[in-house]
Amino acid sequence: MKPSVFPTGHYARQLCATRACLAFFAAWLIADTLLDEYPLLTIFLAACFGAAFLFPRTLSVWLPRIIWCLGAPCALLVVELLNNTNPFEALSVIQCIFNLIWYYLFFALLALIFGRIRCSAAVGLILSFIIGLANHYVLTFRGRTIFPCDIAAWRTAMNVANAFDYTPDETILRAALFALAYFIMLLRLPPQKQPRRPSQKVVLSVCAGTMVYCLLFFGTSMLTFLGIYAQQWKTQANGFVLNFTAALRYSIVTKPEGYSLQTVQTIMDDTPVADSPTGQQPVHIIAVMNESFADLAAYDNLTLTEDPTPFLHSMTENTIKGTMYSPVTGGGTANVEFEFLTGNPLAFLPSSTVAYQLYLKDHTPSLVSQLKPLGYSSIAFHPYHASGWNRTSVYQWMGFDTQLYDDAVTQANYIRGFISDQCDYEKLYELTDAAGEQPLFIFNVTIQNHSGYRLPWTGLERTSKLDGELENDFPSADQFFSLMRASDDALRNLISHYSQSTVPTMIIFFGDHQPPLGNDFYEELSGKPLDERTTEEVFRQYGTPFFIWANYDIPEAENLITTSWGLHLLAAQAANLPLTGYQRFLHKISSSIPVITPVGYITADGRYSSEQEENLTAQERMLVQQYRLLAYHNLFADEERIDAFFLPN
Repeated sequence: MKPSVFPTGHYARQLCATRACLAFFAAWLIADTLLDEYPLLTIFLAACFGAAFLFPRTLSVWLPRIIWCLGAPCALLVVELLNNTNPFEALSVIQCIFNLIWYYLFFALLALIFGRIRCSAAVGLILSFIIGLANHYVLTFRGRTIFPCDIAAWRTAMNVANAFDYTPDETILRAALFALAYFIMLLRLPPQKQPRRPSQKVVLSVCAGTMVYCLLFFGTSMLTFLGIYAQQWKTQANGFVLNFTAALRYSIVTKPEGYSLQTVQTIMDDTPVADSPTGQQPVHIIAVMNESFADLAAYDNLTLTEDPTPFLHSMTENTIKGTMYSPVTGGGTANVEFEFLTGNPLAFLPSSTVAYQLYLKDHTPSLVSQLKPLGYSSIAFHPYHASGWNRTSVYQWMGFDTQLYDDAVTQANYIRGFISDQCDYEKLYELTDAAGEQPLFIFNVTIQNHSGYRLPWTGLERTSKLDGELENDFPSADQFFSLMRASDDALRNLISHYSQSTVPTMIIFFGDHQPPLGNDFYEELSGKPLDERTTEEVFRQYGTPFFIWANYDIPEAENLITTSWGLHLLAAQAANLPLTGYQRFLHKISSSIPVITPVGYITADGRYSSEQEENLTAQERMLVQQYRLLAYHNLFADEERIDAFFLPN
């Protein structure tokens, strides 16, 4: 009789008691993590743990397969815990199914590679936890989940990675405990002596199923039919994996409905002809896109110890000012650059993609190509690393004569480790002084106010901060408002410097987006959960200040609303540049709908509409569709593009 491999006698009783204790410990870990939110799942998993520990012989045949099958749901729960989402409440059945399919395909691929159930499940959960952890930090720091464009932007992320606090929070610990509980269950599986090579039939079935699913997911309108879209401002709504893959799906750009060269030519022919400009044209045009520069006064719940931007609010003489609604919030600077420099709206591109990294190519029409025939030389200046957002290639494609980055700044002054706005502007003085009376266009992206906002206060005076009910509750917000005061002081010096210049100079100034101060902070300002906001309330998180100022007489205006693509037009008009055909169309549509962003629309008479266009008239929808066709033609027509409409005549 073959001896039993299981211990007997006193040792067996000790081992059984040990297993019982471990089973209780594992069940407690799960219960502590999930009991309040997922009671049925907790009971089921605890029962599986108990069975695995107490009855290994009886369950040795089928239990490994069950535990492997539990790996995908466990990975989903770990990732969604780190995504600050309760999938049982936040996700629909169809969303859960789509997420689980991706996890099962991932675990099946690992099983084919390793040939071991325990190894493939362990590796699958480890990789899922790492991905979920990375997403958790992005969500914490930037207020949105990871998108495919972030993978392409890994160099940009590494540039600023050391500016954030990575101390594990309660959410990370809870997810880690749950992952640990699953690993304890895996460790109780009987060891697999030899890798089990799957049969050819199994391999072919898995590969065929994967190919069919990917074809349906990426190559058909299945997601649109089911109402699944990559979320722009409720980025957790789909679950992380589904939202990421949906964004990847929508990054594949297809021709908009009704597109043809004949239709585009008709729209161009119907665009009104503008009068030739007669006003003064500046010699120097300086566009300053100030990193995270924002005025949050639109929130009624915000109380500060002092106004962080008193000089900005005081500007009236020779000034056009108002609110620019950014296409992004919390990050995505390059997309604001894209809109301002080209006049193309992000709203017509797949959700959460970065045009700089996916769609721009050589000879893309821009402000640079518009100014070059007028004799302007051009400089792109960003006092930070050159590796961010594919700028070095994009600026070259747009035709900038010179690119300057942090290494061009000598004797730099730093605030929190970033070159200060004051130091940035002193470089502008140097560039315009060197140009003298020669026409010059400078596009300047500052860096001082970049997140995160819990860095040491090196070089930063504590000035404006939260007051009232929110006092001391959000230290990162306190640092941000002090940064705004430092930016405002530098802005005063910038305007003062060029006020004394005899060379006609125009400055276009705008914030790229509001700062990533965390969803809990914006919920306090909004007075409600973010996913319960109206479209109008959502727009508040996208507004930033802008102004156009000149050191000579220009018509004054205030309380204007626009977008970064609209500011492209306003800058050309204020500088009295001959408008391209595309800019003439921008004037036509902005007169009716001055704000078109991925969030929605704001009409000239103050109506708010989401991206579904529910509050737009038939005429307004037609204008939006015409803009969509022209923007597609501008970016993607390649050799067929009618350049005469997009370039100066």
